[in-house]
Amino acid sequence: MFPTTPWWRSAVIYQVYIRSFADGNGDGVGDIAGIRSRLPYLKSLGVDAIWINPWYKSPMADHGYDVADFRSIDPRFGTLADAEQLITEAHEHGIRVIPDIVPNHTSDQHAWFQAALAAGPGSPERERYVFRPGRGPDGTEPPNDWVSCFGGPAWTRLPDGDWYLHLFAPQQPDLNWQHPEVRSEFESILRFWFSRGVDGFRIDVAHGLIKHPELPDLPPRAEPAVTGPLTRRDEIRQHLDHPHWDRDEVHEIYRAWRKVADEFPGDRSFVAEAWADTPNDSPPTSARTACTPPSTSTSSCAAGTPRTCAPSSTTPSPCSARWAPPPPGCCPTTTSCATQAATAVPPRGVGSPTRGTSPTVPWTWTWAPGAPGPPPC
Repeated sequence: MFPTTPWWRSAVIYQVYIRSFADGNGDGVGDIAGIRSRLPYLKSLGVDAIWINPWYKSPMADHGYDVADFRSIDPRFGTLADAEQLITEAHEHGIRVIPDIVPNHTSDQHAWFQAALAAGPGSPERERYVFRPGRGPDGTEPPNDWVSCFGGPAWTRLPDGDWYLHLFAPQQPDLNWQHPEVRSEFESILRFWFSRGVDGFRIDVAHGLIKHPELPDLPPRAEPAVTGPLTRRDEIRQHLDHPHWDRDEVHEIYRAWRKVADEFPGDRSFVAEAWADTPNDSPPTSARTACTPPSTSTSSCAAGTPRTCAPSSTTPSPCSARWAPPPPGCCPTTTSCATQAATAVPPRGVGSPTRGTSPTVPWTWTWAPGAPGPPPC
């Protein structure tokens, strides 16, 4: 049914946000039955794979990116049996299925976090997340100055005095990826879904899992030079060793994930939503933004960019990010060059970003006159 060459080299991947895509049971909310009913339409468009935004059980504090159970389908969308039927029928149409996976955090309603709340300070249950005592008199100040991507401090204090980290909403506590139970749990989750036929995963916030073990304050912002304003290059250089973004240790996690994927037949792939800064800003396509995953890591990288590129999964080769044209062998897998479907802060330096009222509405760029624009799709 599928071609013998790596499918992602020339694939068209269609993003499906379930709630607004198609309603299969008439209750006014999109669901898995609705996706199944549209498979012939997607096939007629030439779609090779569908990327499904989170379909897991969730309180929906962040449109499903706050996951309460990674092995259950949210009842709004259907059942696990419905998901398995979708995977089967999609494959019959020659369409692969790539669900989102959200490893940086869980919902505050996840069983692990609820157990951590009940267990109290210093308990083993809290070690799966990032809990810390506060600073200042009586621990009333956050453990550091980190800021949530959704605004405000990245820490919330509990009645027992402990603070927990959330780089996004307070309902999305960050997991501690230095803990072996967290790593083994997600490898188990991958096996759960691979055994049901999914063809890969889109990894949300793939660059944010590892935090500096000492949780230091953010690097001080560089001051403008006497001779002129602060340049983009100066501003980026100070963040190349950021305490919670783009730390090299994340690759160890994805090498382990690659081994899990290779336990299953077929070309199982990962695409990483990843942001990386670089001091080369004309345009920024140096080693950090060039997607150069090891051959045992992810097979493609969406580097917070208007296009997604897929380097070879067997030969490390550069995959230029953001608006730079891809090198030979790095093919676009999305059809949009104007939208950045990411929840992190977009790159600065060109154009004008606008954002909707929801934290998860994509950034849309208007390219400034004379600025290096996106490559043609």
